[in-house]
Amino acid sequence: MENRSFRDAGGTPGGLGEFLIGLVMACIGGYLLANQVNVVGSYWSFYGTNTFGITLLPMLFGVGILFWNGRNILGWLLTAGGALFILAGVIANMHIYFQPTSLFNTVVMLILLVGGLALIARSLRSHPSEPQT
Repeated sequence: MENRSFRDAGGTPGGLGEFLIGLVMACIGGYLLANQVNVVGSYWSFYGTNTFGITLLPMLFGVGILFWNGRNILGWLLTAGGALFILAGVIANMHIYFQPTSLFNTVVMLILLVGGLALIARSLRSHPSEPQT
């Protein structure tokens, strides 16, 4: 077994400082970038307007069948399929917007995020041994 130091990152010699600085930079940049994003839901629509009730029916039939007989495969399929259909509809009706911000703030956020990820990747490479004094 090789002699490893606490300063080793990713199983390679050296790079712990780069890893920690990169992690902090990436976390701050990711947080600032995500903080500028608005997620807004819109009206449910599926081949028309206000059709949420139609998409709810298969799940309700499935739940009813499961109350009658909890081992019924059709009931489980209708319930799971209806729930997945509703979840897909909610996700499909989301709109994501980037809030207005200055160019300087956007550049700082992106440099922190990308620079941090690059430092993390660089820290995983093998570093030359430091000279012993």
